[in-house]
Amino acid sequence: MLARPNKCRNICSMPQVTEFVPAGGSESCVVLGVDAFEVIRLLDYKKFTQEQCAARMNISRTTVTRIYEDARRKIAEAMVFGRRIVIEGGDVMVCRQMKPECKNEINCCHRQREKVE
Repeated sequence: MLARPNKCRNICSMPQVTEFVPAGGSESCVVLGVDAFEVIRLLDYKKFTQEQCAARMNISRTTVTRIYEDARRKIAEAMVFGRRIVIEGGDVMVCRQMKPECKNEINCCHRQREKVE
């Protein structure tokens, strides 16, 4: 039986900072996918519910839960063992235009472009 293909995860913008280095930490690193970063951002920073996060990213709530648990484990590992956190990769799609639900989103990639132009 073949596994279901991964659904592309929608994100508002790529993270501006992609690496965190602990002072006096080890050289090894933990890789956090961009989709995991977005789940952490929406749930912990923006205080979305898992249902709201799933709707924004166009994935199921159970997928949000799985990504969130894995991301928290990786962040804890980095903190406990003093490892770098590198944010990269993942099956993501950055939105092509500002959506109505992003009108007050300060991290929206389209709002960032407006500031530059």
